[in-house]
Amino acid sequence: MESRLNFFGNPLAGKVLKHINSANKVIADSTLPAATQELVKIRSSQINGCGFCTDMHTKDATHAGETQQRLNLVAAWREATVFTDAERAALELTEQGTRIADAAGGVTDEAWANAAKHYDEDQLAALVSLIALINAYNRVNVLVQQPAGDYQPGQFG
Repeated sequence: MESRLNFFGNPLAGKVLKHINSANKVIADSTLPAATQELVKIRSSQINGCGFCTDMHTKDATHAGETQQRLNLVAAWREATVFTDAERAALELTEQGTRIADAAGGVTDEAWANAAKHYDEDQLAALVSLIALINAYNRVNVLVQQPAGDYQPGQFG
């Protein structure tokens, strides 16, 4: 499989990615737990069918010490006992924020209130931004059919 467009090598796309990556750095440096950040990226990428991002973030999470059991259960997090209440709230917000078109009301007040019980205002801002950002990355990679499987942790710095 080859990408439809060498997005990573295109000068205009490079300028866009520079700004997106800068926003990602702000989120990565926030107080939102790193493990939660990876779980959010993985779940959104699974929902969006983004193989490239699913590959990247499962490998990055493994490299950071995440367990295989938890990674295997991200798609079935509701039935899994290996996630904290805070992580479950973040995963619910991720699903609702990623599947906006599937729900006429968008994100429910209940999902928001549950997340707000576990995260302070800065962490909520980071979580909302992360959900939006990973959805943007997913859409780029799905649009150009970016091949998955060759990512190495730390490849992008």
